[in-house]
Amino acid sequence: MHDLLIVGAGPYGLSIAAHAAAAGLDVRVFGRPMASWRDHMPRGMFLKSEPWASDLSAPDGRFGLAAYCAGAGLRAEHGVPLPVEHFAAYGLWFAAHAAPPVDERLIRAVRPVPDGFTVTTTDGETFHGRTVALAVGVRPFAEVPALVRALGPAHVSHSTDHADLRPLRDKDVTVLGAGQAALETATLLAEQGTRVRVLARAPHVRWNTLPPAWQRPWWQSARAPHSGLGCGWRNWFYAERPGLFRRLPESARARICATALGPAGAWWVRDRLEGGAGGSGVARASGSGVEVVTGHRVGAARLVDGQVRLTAHGPDGTAVFETDHVLAATGFRARAHRIDVLEAEVRDRLRTLPDGSPYVSGGFETSWPGLFLAGLPTASSFGPAMRFVQGAGFTAERLVAGVRRRVRRAGAAPLARREGERAPHGSGTPTH
Repeated sequence: MHDLLIVGAGPYGLSIAAHAAAAGLDVRVFGRPMASWRDHMPRGMFLKSEPWASDLSAPDGRFGLAAYCAGAGLRAEHGVPLPVEHFAAYGLWFAAHAAPPVDERLIRAVRPVPDGFTVTTTDGETFHGRTVALAVGVRPFAEVPALVRALGPAHVSHSTDHADLRPLRDKDVTVLGAGQAALETATLLAEQGTRVRVLARAPHVRWNTLPPAWQRPWWQSARAPHSGLGCGWRNWFYAERPGLFRRLPESARARICATALGPAGAWWVRDRLEGGAGGSGVARASGSGVEVVTGHRVGAARLVDGQVRLTAHGPDGTAVFETDHVLAATGFRARAHRIDVLEAEVRDRLRTLPDGSPYVSGGFETSWPGLFLAGLPTASSFGPAMRFVQGAGFTAERLVAGVRRRVRRAGAAPLARREGERAPHGSGTPTH
């Protein structure tokens, strides 16, 4: 029996695995490493976070993004966006050097048993662990508005459904949303020749500005310090003090998570969109050909002669748009009932917060003993940093400490390994 089974091999899962192995836990990791970054983001996208705020976490801190980029001859500089494919390659390098070997099979089901949990792979093999950590990323929580969802996958998709936008090249595409995913996807579509518009409820598109220089006069840094979530003391608090954030009243945490770091496009996307995001109404980017329609809420969607007819209500009345495909870049909602890898009995019995996200303790343990969560589902507890790679280090340290306490309470002391020794691939005996 393993001490810890980790479901998910993205930045959070790999960071947890690195810390767990270093702590002497018998750990096994499942999932395709960096799957979201490799399989669900179109080529040509860039990392919105600064490179220095995008490290996966290992206890010795030796496997940061800057170290990988230096060895690979890549730029990892403040204020210089990093291609997503470079970040994905960094994650694979981290997995090879800092974490136990990853079993790349996907998990079909996680079930509780009297002395822990079983996880079953999609090909039917079952493994037994005293604890489980779910680091399932954002895909299970993708939000598609109900009005368009019923039109079916041929006409509606989520932004995370696309690793390749070329199948949409000859279509008319309407992108819903006003955040980074919406604006960058629309730009990439336009740059390949797709007819594309952005349709957003927001009265205008917000843009992040070029970050200030890393080296600044002390009074500028004191007024607005750098943080992994942007400049300013509020962002610094979210990025650097997630443990204190959890001590805020539940109502304050819910309000902050619903409003902080809201939809906005990166400055380098705006440059490519060339001013196409004006105020409410309609604007067309002169170079990119992206039509931006703000201040409009979709009121109806139906199929007419093979096309989607969207009826939207805006400040000047009702507008109708005919389009071939609706691409929803409408974010994610981390509701407990969407963690579909969990057996329904467990999902239904988890304690939840008022926004529907699962409760987690200070050690990232849910109300079901031995079941731990990481990443987006914990943002309502620990703050906006959990929506970004920035939160992986804090999560890994706290979660692994929580697992060690749970394992000790179960009466199974983890095997202490020699310094530098890694868990052997496939260690432990699977049960069937």
